[in-house]
Amino acid sequence: MVHILHNTNSIANVFLAELRDQEIQKDSLRFRRNLERLGEIMAYEISKTLDYKPVEVTTPLGVAETHLLSEQPVVATILRAGLPVHQGILNVFDRAENAFISAYRKHHKDGTFEIKVEYLSSPNLEDKVLILCDPMLATGQSMYLTYKAILAMGKPKHVHIVSLISSMEGLEYVKSRFPENVTIWLGAVDDELTVKSYIVPGLGDAGDLAYGVKI
Repeated sequence: MVHILHNTNSIANVFLAELRDQEIQKDSLRFRRNLERLGEIMAYEISKTLDYKPVEVTTPLGVAETHLLSEQPVVATILRAGLPVHQGILNVFDRAENAFISAYRKHHKDGTFEIKVEYLSSPNLEDKVLILCDPMLATGQSMYLTYKAILAMGKPKHVHIVSLISSMEGLEYVKSRFPENVTIWLGAVDDELTVKSYIVPGLGDAGDLAYGVKI
């Protein structure tokens, strides 16, 4: 199942517009905060799909009946651009366990590149709910290779893929390769992917905009 926030008018569209705006992007603090706020919105939407159990909460004046999460998810992010989104999700699921994966494009002289996964830190994922986030879903290869790598830590019972801007090509790639127990949450989907695998209109390099240009 695929959920695209941009298809419904909400405050999320304001944050997405600010992420794309080349003038607002000059403020890296604001850029990171918008990534974080969209992470919070995604987490809230995901929370509606999780399992809950009835509980009683004792107040100073009596007992209130409510429902709380049956279990906490594991929040995983692809370094480095995913960190603000991860924090936003963690602001909502503040008792969640966490996982971190290093994946990057290793470019070759002929202009091609391959995805390298070099680092993984994760709790046991067996039969847990996993939220895997990365702000951009360009080709979809990083997301898929990260997912394959993290399965070494156990097979989740359900996976929520979170990305703020996706290309249509990347979305179709992920849909064709992930199993049925995966839900995809996107901020917006753009039609074009350049020969260098950049999303157009996209927003540029999310990692550089959030944390500075890398060598």
